[in-house]
Amino acid sequence: MNRGRLIRWVMIVLLGVSLIGIGQISAAAQSQLQLFTPYPGVSVTPGESLNYEIEVINNGAGIQYVTFRIEGLDDNWNYHLTADGRDIKRLSVRPDQNETVYLQVDVPLEIEKGEYEFRLIASGRNNEQAVLPITVDVTEEGTFRTELTSDQPNMEGHADSSFTFKASLRNRTASEQLYSLSADVPRGWQVRFQSGGQYVTSVNVDPNGVQDINIEVNPPEGVKEGKYTIPIKAATSGTSATLELEVVITGTYDLVLSTPSERLNFDITAGRSKTIELEVTNQGTADLRDIELDASTPVNWEVTFEPNRIDMLPAGESARVRATVTADSNALAGDYMLNLEARAPEVSHSASFRATVKTPLLWGWIGILIIASVIGGIGYLFKKYGRR
Repeated sequence: MNRGRLIRWVMIVLLGVSLIGIGQISAAAQSQLQLFTPYPGVSVTPGESLNYEIEVINNGAGIQYVTFRIEGLDDNWNYHLTADGRDIKRLSVRPDQNETVYLQVDVPLEIEKGEYEFRLIASGRNNEQAVLPITVDVTEEGTFRTELTSDQPNMEGHADSSFTFKASLRNRTASEQLYSLSADVPRGWQVRFQSGGQYVTSVNVDPNGVQDINIEVNPPEGVKEGKYTIPIKAATSGTSATLELEVVITGTYDLVLSTPSERLNFDITAGRSKTIELEVTNQGTADLRDIELDASTPVNWEVTFEPNRIDMLPAGESARVRATVTADSNALAGDYMLNLEARAPEVSHSASFRATVKTPLLWGWIGILIIASVIGGIGYLFKKYGRR
């Protein structure tokens, strides 16, 4: 190998070594400033806030004065960069040390489903930069809406019960909303709203916030058994939500046995029958079925009913029954008590009747004749023997 070729080979080798050294120095210079977070890719729903804890690492021999900027976020995304609870513009990091900053990113409510990427860029001295790529996976379509929900939207109870429902009002908008609360119910029903232990007609809800509401429903007096729907609405000028509550009234049971005139006494002759008219009234809010009639009487008295059974008596209605009472033929004159009862499977009611017994008219004439005979006999005796 001649001398000129040898010199050229030496120069090539020296040039390669120099380039490798420059690359290593450049790589070392580029790696002096670094950013690290353990979770650079997360999944969220619209309106959520993401919080990243980010380490700013200085691998160099001098202090790094770091500034930050975000690239790749649309204007409707909001973010804050803080350290020790304060917004920061610039950060100092000692040699071979690291500092922690916190990045909060607010995902918009109105957003399409999909993946979104942005970058946090830290710039140090001598134009050194560190880039932290972050990916956000929005899992559902975002909307501008209000939600009104309840885990228990239906309840059951008697007509005199008070029903309290727990509901949640969610504001899925980007601004605070004042919601008016209302209920569309028939006349007589009462609906009241409670929030924070106070009765209210409206509530404020923060952006993407939730407000718990108690809804108190009171049915009107005498409401009939059945299923009732209670529509609830929370509304602003721009958004609203509705919730349908359901109240099932099982009804109250109340039965009354009396007479149309409310008189509970009558006269009767021993050995004779007396028919009285009874009135059976369903004063409850539930229909009554299979109402039977019965009587408790003195010895040798009898009571029959026509009819002796009421198949069905609607709430608030009455039925007439004829009771035929037969007194004991040997009953002495005076007052006797009879208990008449109307009995359904759910409820019963009894009424006490006073029966005043009178002797038959024939016995009265017989008594008069006996008295007259006794008087006549005494007069005869005086007349016959009084002359002696």
